[in-house]
Amino acid sequence: MMRTPSTCLWLGVVGLAVMMGVAAPAFAQYRPLPIYGGNQAASNNTYHVEFGFNLWSPSPDFVIQSESLGIPGTAIDIQADLGLLKKAMYDMRLVLSPTRKHKFRFQYLPMQYTGATRLRGDLIFNGIRFPVDINVTTDFTWSTLRLGYEYDLVSRDAGFVGFIIEAKYMDAQLQLASPTGIEFARARAPVPAVGGIARVNIGRFVTVTGEATYFKLPESIDPRYRAHFLDVDVYGTFNFTRNFGVQGGFRRLELGYQVEKDKGQGLLLGPYFGGVVRF
Repeated sequence: MMRTPSTCLWLGVVGLAVMMGVAAPAFAQYRPLPIYGGNQAASNNTYHVEFGFNLWSPSPDFVIQSESLGIPGTAIDIQADLGLLKKAMYDMRLVLSPTRKHKFRFQYLPMQYTGATRLRGDLIFNGIRFPVDINVTTDFTWSTLRLGYEYDLVSRDAGFVGFIIEAKYMDAQLQLASPTGIEFARARAPVPAVGGIARVNIGRFVTVTGEATYFKLPESIDPRYRAHFLDVDVYGTFNFTRNFGVQGGFRRLELGYQVEKDKGQGLLLGPYFGGVVRF
């Protein structure tokens, strides 16, 4: 039976949770000596502030459709139709942990792509027709701000397992400029999500973490409005000290919306690398 990338990543998160259940009893019987001048191991969950900064270069797999004046818009693939290419972006994360099991999570992911191309076919955007062979300059942005709360159901020296409740605020805008004028469409909306997280400490220096959050607006509420969001992140961290480490991982971010006849959907996936500091 074949599995999709999303299914495989979900299984990875579940696998981490299972590993936690197996590892916890063993660590309860054996506790390694503290390191770093008498402090606890860097992999232990003893910090109050954690800040991470990562660089990510996924391909911009986005399709945008905008209607105006009763004229249906063309489903515009920003790579195939507008020639936008992938570029590096940054991802900032902040975790505040007043106690060992309670955490407040913040994340900001700004995405911006620009480009210029000659259209290979007619496009209708915002009720305006952009004819074939016309030169078009594109400015596309899609930013996501995540605000969440995490509670760790299990928290041991071996790692932890918890659940996440969060709200994601998405702001998407596509602007097309040609000799005939400038047109743009923008969509902004808060999206709630729930999910889980698991971390396993491998020795004193390495941690492996998997987390996933998901939301889908039921079509039964109103077929004119839809939204979905899936964020799966699996990463490893090497801790040089209790306060500093480097990390690398793989992330799959799938999102989409529909507001009456305006639609947008995207898929971002790929590896990333960065660092983390703790206090």
